[in-house]
Amino acid sequence: MSTNSSISIKDADFVFENKPIKVLINRNCPEIQLVGVKVGPFEEGKEYEVKHWVARELERSGIARVREEELLDAVKLHKISWKESIQQARQVSPLEDDFYPRLRRYLAGLKRKAVSNPEKMREYQKAKGLSSDIVNCRVRKIVSLASSPAQTNQTLNNLAREERFLYERLYEIINAWKSKILKVMKES
Repeated sequence: MSTNSSISIKDADFVFENKPIKVLINRNCPEIQLVGVKVGPFEEGKEYEVKHWVARELERSGIARVREEELLDAVKLHKISWKESIQQARQVSPLEDDFYPRLRRYLAGLKRKAVSNPEKMREYQKAKGLSSDIVNCRVRKIVSLASSPAQTNQTLNNLAREERFLYERLYEIINAWKSKILKVMKES
């Protein structure tokens, strides 16, 4: 099994930051030069697709806001957690490839807001708990899949990028270990 198709967490974050996302423009804005990239001009009230890192800069400047459906929230997180908990041990529900980068940014945003708002601290703690439940449940399933015969593409397509990376590494380690354990030694 080759890990060329797999992607590390750092790589997944890079891909995510350069993936397009829809933003709504809050005010007219001329063309902007950002780190060697030109964006805009933007017209108030219109929707545009920009890279995630550009959207973050436009939000910081008050020029745009990311569309709600593009963001992870408590409702979506709870739905994913519930779905994972009701499935069989070896059944993996599909996750979007960018689930984990979105999750990390959602948790970081809640944590920033929690510093000055006790209500957000409770929301952050709940989201962190749900996130941990999701990760633990999926890791158990991935370990189970990796210790079984090679999985079909249909099963592997349900894994997020980082999960496919983990699956491939575990599959290689477990199969190498099994081969060594079961290797018949020559008697001398």
